[in-house]
Amino acid sequence: QVQLVESGGGFVQPGGSLRLSCAASGSVFDISIMGWYRQAPGKERELVATISRRGSTNYADSVLGRFTISRDNAKNTAYLQMHSLKPEDTAVSYCKIRDKNGEHWGQGTQVTVSS
Repeated sequence: QVQLVESGGGFVQPGGSLRLSCAASGSVFDISIMGWYRQAPGKERELVATISRRGSTNYADSVLGRFTISRDNAKNTAYLQMHSLKPEDTAVSYCKIRDKNGEHWGQGTQVTVSS
């Protein structure tokens, strides 16, 4: 069984910063893609950022220049550094990884941006 533990969510004012972490453990083999997705109230889940094993990244246009995704392969951990947060960033953020056995999702962590 694969376990993804997300942390770092919380409440922050507009313009503030948060860093999310996602630690993978259990039956994880050869993680290829690690990524972050989010789902705002009343909206579909959307891709935020992904990072490959070798460090290639992709970002949603809405977060480009504000968010940075990174990973520590030795720790099987992905990070999402978020700056200049906006109220529209309020969402449940989910970690997703793809490994040899398929895709795996975390439980989600709440990010709330409000003054």
